[in-house]
Amino acid sequence: MQELTLMSPDDIRRAITRIAHEIVEHNRGTEQLVFVGMLTRGVPLAHRIARAIAEFEGEQVPVGTLDIGLYRDDLGERGASVNIQPSQMPDIAGKRVVLIDDVLYT
Repeated sequence: MQELTLMSPDDIRRAITRIAHEIVEHNRGTEQLVFVGMLTRGVPLAHRIARAIAEFEGEQVPVGTLDIGLYRDDLGERGASVNIQPSQMPDIAGKRVVLIDDVLYT
C-alpha cells in the first residue's frame, strides 16, 4: 500500500495557527477561555493551539484533559479492557470551554 501524505509539517503548523486565530477572533480575545483536550490525541493538539495563541496574544489559555473512553462509539470493538485516565480540569466555572479532539471523520 502506498503511503499518502495529507498535510506537510508546514501545512499542519499553518492550520494550527489559523485555528488559534479563529478561536481568539470568535471569542473576542482569550479572557475566560479554557481548552479541554480529549484524550489521547486531542490533548497535544489543545496544547499546540494554546501555545500558538500565547505566541501572538501573549496570554496563556489553560488546558485540561478529559477521557471520554466509556462514551466512545467503538467501545464494543475495543473490548472490555478500556484504560480510563483521570480528567485534569482547570476551573471552568463561568468560562468559555473549547473542546478539542483530533477526529475529523469516522
